[in-house]
Amino acid sequence: MGTLLSYTNAVTKSSSCLLIAFLALLPVRAATLPPAQYQQLAHEIYKQLIEINTSYSTGATTPAAQAVAARLRAEGFPASDIQVLGAADHKMNVVVRYHGAGKRKPILLLAHLDVVEAKPSDWSMDPFKLTEKDGFFYGRGTIDDKAQAAIWIANLIRYKREGFQPDRDIIVALTADEEGGGPYNGASWLVKNHRELIDAEFALNEGGWGDLSNGKPVSNNVQVSEKYVATYRFEVTNKGGHSSLPVPDNAIYRLAEALTRLAKYKFPAQTNEVTRAYLEQMAKVAPAAEAALMQSAAKGSAQAVEALANSSTALNATLRTTCVATMLDGGHALNALPQTAGATVNCRVLPGTKPEEILATLKRIVADDQVSITPKGEIVAGPASPLRQDLMRAASRISDTMWPGVITVPTMVMGATDGLYLRNAGIPTYGIQGLFIELNDFRAHGRDERLGIQQFYEGQAFLYQLVKALAQP
Repeated sequence: MGTLLSYTNAVTKSSSCLLIAFLALLPVRAATLPPAQYQQLAHEIYKQLIEINTSYSTGATTPAAQAVAARLRAEGFPASDIQVLGAADHKMNVVVRYHGAGKRKPILLLAHLDVVEAKPSDWSMDPFKLTEKDGFFYGRGTIDDKAQAAIWIANLIRYKREGFQPDRDIIVALTADEEGGGPYNGASWLVKNHRELIDAEFALNEGGWGDLSNGKPVSNNVQVSEKYVATYRFEVTNKGGHSSLPVPDNAIYRLAEALTRLAKYKFPAQTNEVTRAYLEQMAKVAPAAEAALMQSAAKGSAQAVEALANSSTALNATLRTTCVATMLDGGHALNALPQTAGATVNCRVLPGTKPEEILATLKRIVADDQVSITPKGEIVAGPASPLRQDLMRAASRISDTMWPGVITVPTMVMGATDGLYLRNAGIPTYGIQGLFIELNDFRAHGRDERLGIQQFYEGQAFLYQLVKALAQP
């Protein structure tokens, strides 16, 4: 998911306390798992994908795309329905179409094959080997995003073996370079160059997972919108000089003052359609005081919105645009006054806010014309997806059957996924996975990334049922 860890809506320890009162009421899980042969199939695909190094910088997605294509051909999918193509020889995507009756536009099932880098010496095991230990699958990409990629393919094969006849085509696209973006990003490239292969009424993607608290499922989240990323370069330059002759106009000090002003600033807290729906749902399971604030905020109380934003890191990121310094550089010698000092400021911007508004706000906050502020790279903003009632109803029904009492919650994630490119192309996209992860143990992009074994197979069962429900004749 872009940098999944950065864009996650993972609720932090401070906000997870809102759920404690409800957790004691939850029954024991009674989730139905897939038949053993399809668990084994999903495991084989998962293992194969994990053990292909598809890292953005040091790996390649093409071997993974080719492996998936070969498996599909072996299952009898026509070669004409399987496409391996991309922006570069080492950055290929695989797209497969399972034909339905054509009564409605297709569903697109999206996942990405690439992963962030993993330094083996930092891990307690080989990151590019699927390791099963203590009830978990370990390996780079176990969460982000090879679980969903493996599940989409395993379930598609199951539909074919079972003779399922949907009333619409089901398209699976496993893509390159979601983590790194740039010219090889598969979703963007397919939209621009082969829209006909992935054109759909809507897409299901990563970015929405389930929350566990102490092993108990709390909510199954549906990502309906996302913040977009805007990164800026703050820079100060001056003539410098010898360090034995300090002057008031020091580039590092001036930059530090600008960053201090940024650190003290809070963008206005606000809600939108998605976050209001999120607060309405979460109010059902929160303790009384927090529930009252959530209900008021969902109804438009600016005071309640501000109070919630100030109550936890997660809610602050949900209800505000945020800008934070992430990198610093400056100076050229230990005995010289700095001639330049710079910082990278990474912003996660609420949908509906224009990039030029953010730039204007940053300049106003800094209030120093000697601090230049310039965007780094292209800034791509995108709309929210409409709240589809058929999707929400199906997800709610299946969730409540598999995990009785668990609510289905629309969410906005704090960063970016490839859903951004699809939404901008007019394909509404929803992050939904049915993969439950501990609130305070989200390891995507980190050391010893892992996903619960039980949770993997439950997610497989959930997505199998969800896609069938959305494609039933």
